[in-house]
Amino acid sequence: MTSTTPLEPFGARLRRAMDERGPLCVGIDPHASLLADWGLTDDIAGLERFAMTVVEALADRVAVLKPQSAFFERFGSRGVAVLERAVAASREAGALVLMDAKRGDIGSTMAAYAATYLDPASPLFSDAVTVSPYLGYGSLRPALDLARESGTGVFVLALTSNPEGAEVQHAVRSDGSTIAATMLGHLRAENAGAAPMGSFGAVVGATLGGSAGAARADLAINGPLLAPGIGAQGATAADLPKVFGAAVRDVVPNVSRGVLRHGPDVAALRESAARFADEVRAAVAG
Repeated sequence: MTSTTPLEPFGARLRRAMDERGPLCVGIDPHASLLADWGLTDDIAGLERFAMTVVEALADRVAVLKPQSAFFERFGSRGVAVLERAVAASREAGALVLMDAKRGDIGSTMAAYAATYLDPASPLFSDAVTVSPYLGYGSLRPALDLARESGTGVFVLALTSNPEGAEVQHAVRSDGSTIAATMLGHLRAENAGAAPMGSFGAVVGATLGGSAGAARADLAINGPLLAPGIGAQGATAADLPKVFGAAVRDVVPNVSRGVLRHGPDVAALRESAARFADEVRAAVAG
């Protein structure tokens, strides 16, 4: 770490952003089909136009922007440079940036991944990062410790929306608990005593319906629950209370294509994001 002044804890900053801007996370996912839908070329010029248009439209009004690192990395160093600019511009405009990188490794390699996204001296410094715990939750310790030190956050894959995830996440351990429940338990311990909300979150798909609902008690981790699947994947804001129960106030619904398909028109992007945010507010309040 080269920073001297840590940020206010991510959980507190996220709670304030959700209260002030609405509980919504919008992805920045410049995959080839979306670039084509926007009339853009599948190259650096198209990538930069796409990413910076999303930032211009939304960074001053949504709580969280979530760039998907892979769609920038596929262009090599020039793509990563665009990602750096998008992250910096988003944070400057007031959005929290959640880097969707899903990194997972051990030892010094995990520490290097953590420094890439959670060290304020890094050009890719973000407010939080997604990580994979399937080398064991303890393998995430370098990221968890750096997040606590720097005031950033970590979102751990727990109950993901892809059907393939069940073979690992729903597997039952010798003590009778599922792997997903074990991960949620670790996060609950990580967030113990934090107020207004801890900085260590879980990724739990909004499309899971009964399989997540059956584990609602486990979802109370005193931390944020990133919920992909709203919009194009079929879930709606009205589904959130059924899936998350009493933990619904801590849910950060993630919408990507549902908003991004309205580009490149800035006003249309803003209108779509505002509509999703209003729908989530109403569902949570109800």
